[in-house]
Amino acid sequence: MRVVLATKNAGKIAEIKAILDLPGVVWLTYEDQPEWPEVIENGSTFLANATIKAKTLADHFNLPALADDSGLEVEALDGRPGIHSARFAGPDAVDADNVAKLLFELRDAPEGNRGAQFASVVVLAMPGGRTVSATGACPGNITTAARGEGGFGYDPVFMPLGYEKTMAELTAAEKNSLSHRGRALRRLRPALEAEIK
Repeated sequence: MRVVLATKNAGKIAEIKAILDLPGVVWLTYEDQPEWPEVIENGSTFLANATIKAKTLADHFNLPALADDSGLEVEALDGRPGIHSARFAGPDAVDADNVAKLLFELRDAPEGNRGAQFASVVVLAMPGGRTVSATGACPGNITTAARGEGGFGYDPVFMPLGYEKTMAELTAAEKNSLSHRGRALRRLRPALEAEIK
């Protein structure tokens, strides 16, 4: 069964393939396709944006498509950056820009007021419009400085609850076992397995 991964984020692609290591599934990415449709993520929730991505790719390629929409929700920032996590520092922002802006906005937040969570919604869309979704979250705190070389996005400043390491200091296997995306994908796995049979 061929399934299109509806993302150009190399970090997400690697994590999804590692977490959903399903025999019988061939993952197709943008690198496998001569053309890739433009996706307008104009939803107001993670679910809306994941659904837009998955359905656009499923309809374009006439294949099942899997999309993730996720982000960081910071309590002291009233849930921001949320669905704007990838563009927090502007439309052309890279990970380091977003992390720098986050740390700047939290510069006066005391240790006990730096709570946050990573949230993820994954959607499997079938040609014709049928969708299945699952959610996952990982609570934690924002550190005062970036630490670690692994992961991507806000991983260097996010410390999961119960850990003394940031996501970027964990191994890929450790991160996948507790991450928001890992939790969402494991909840979606039975639906994907049902489609394979």
